[in-house]
Amino acid sequence: MGAAMFFGCTFIAFGPAFSLFLLTVARDPLRVIILVAGSFFWLVSVLLSSLIWFVCVQISNRENANLQYGLLIFGAALSVVLQEIFRYGYYRLLKKADEGLATISEDGRSPISIQQMAYVSGLAFGIISGVFSVINILADSIGPGIVGIHGDSPYYFITSAFLTMAVVFLHTFWGVVFFDACEKRRLWPLGVVLASHLIMSGLTFLNPWYEASLIPIYILTVAMGFWAFVTSGGSRLNIQKCLACKRKDDDQVMVYSALQVPSED
Repeated sequence: MGAAMFFGCTFIAFGPAFSLFLLTVARDPLRVIILVAGSFFWLVSVLLSSLIWFVCVQISNRENANLQYGLLIFGAALSVVLQEIFRYGYYRLLKKADEGLATISEDGRSPISIQQMAYVSGLAFGIISGVFSVINILADSIGPGIVGIHGDSPYYFITSAFLTMAVVFLHTFWGVVFFDACEKRRLWPLGVVLASHLIMSGLTFLNPWYEASLIPIYILTVAMGFWAFVTSGGSRLNIQKCLACKRKDDDQVMVYSALQVPSED
């Protein structure tokens, strides 16, 4: 049972992210470098926020439970702010790198667009954030022990897996919207990204009331996904063209296989 829970939750949490990595990142060495560097930026931001929180805990009254809970909320909010600050710093770094790549290229164009950088960097933030948030939970899911035997919720592991999947998607969508706002120099999308990140982080404090946290987080994920889709140039017409091309390709395969038209020399 422990192994089934471990692998099931792992595939739920990281299955979509792993698929995105294989299909859109792994084949391009430049994207892999951007992914690894983005993960490093996220790690530095969390390390800095953890250090500040640790110092605050040490100099405060550790026997005051309300104060410690307040410091925990402060640490979570500080971590969100620092993550977005480091996301901006990473954008500036990629922008400089993009200009350098365009300078040394033969045609004067960068081999990767800023939209692709935004997507890969957001995916990097999401994957490393998901790994750090759920790795200990996955380790405990192997056993021994049974969740809920003392009256706790038996859905702790499965809920954590779905929450991690939402966090990975949210970071990816935030990256696309954030980079686009920086490119167009719009402040209000940056504020929305920061506010939605704070809301998502704050909703996790409602656990183990999972209905009150998981459902709003997934609503936020869908909304941010739609915004990122529109921001990156997506539209209903693009979806229709994509589906039409797929049907056209399928029809051509059927015709060719039925008529057996010989290939041209």
